[in-house]
Amino acid sequence: MSTAPAKKLKARPAPKAPAKRAARKKPAAGAAKKANVTAPGPAARKARTAVRARTASPAPASPGIVATLAGISSAAVTKATGHGWNYWLRALDKAGAAKLPHREIVSVLYDKLGLKKSWWVQMVTVGYEQARGLRKLNETTGGFVATVSRTVAVPISALFAAWEEGRRGDWLPDALEVRRATKNKSMRITWPDGSGVDVNFYDKGGSKTVVAIEQGKLPDEGAVAAVKQLWGSTLDRLKFTLEGKG
Repeated sequence: MSTAPAKKLKARPAPKAPAKRAARKKPAAGAAKKANVTAPGPAARKARTAVRARTASPAPASPGIVATLAGISSAAVTKATGHGWNYWLRALDKAGAAKLPHREIVSVLYDKLGLKKSWWVQMVTVGYEQARGLRKLNETTGGFVATVSRTVAVPISALFAAWEEGRRGDWLPDALEVRRATKNKSMRITWPDGSGVDVNFYDKGGSKTVVAIEQGKLPDEGAVAAVKQLWGSTLDRLKFTLEGKG
C-alpha cells in the first residue's frame, strides 16, 4: 500500500514585537501653565488696568500758579503791569536775576523787560527776591516791614479825625510825630524809636473804612512779630472806641 508524501509545513514567522511608542516630552512648567490659561475676558482686563493705575508712579505735578508775593496778588500785578507773577519770575530767571543784587534786578526790569512803572518795578523785584530766597518775608532793602489793618464801621472822615492831634489819647497813648498828613487819605508818622509809620485810609462804602499800618526799618523778624502784635491791639482799641462796642 503506497503512502502519500508528507506535506512540508511552512514555518510561521515569529510575531513582531510591538513598536515602542515615542516618549512624550513633558512640557515645561511655564508652557503648561500658558497652555491652560485662557485669554482674559473684558472684566479681567478692566481689573488689571485698574491695578496698574493704582500701582503706577504718579505723574509729576505741573508747576502751580503763584498767587501772591510781597503781599500783592498776581491779579493786581497783571492789572498794573500786563503780566502776572509767573511771567515775571520766568522772565527774570531767564535774564539771570537770581545772581544779581537788588539794584541790578531793578535795572533788568526797567531796561530789558520794559517795566517802566517805578513803584511796580520795586514791588516785582521784592516779590522775585522773596520767591527765589534772596529776601526773607517782610524784608525790604531798608530793613523789615510790619503791616496791620482793620476795618472800622465808621465813615472815613471820622476815622481820620481820630488820628488827629488831641484825639489820639483815648486809644494811642504813645507819643508820636506826624510828619505829613493828607486829609481822609494818609499820614506819615515817626514812632518814638525813630522808625517810620505809614497810615493809609480806604473808604469801603456803607460807613466802613479800612485803616492800614505799615511800619518799616525794623531790625529782624522778631521785631516784625512784636510790632504786629502792638498795632493789632492798638487798632482793636481804636475800633472799640469809635464803634462803641462793649
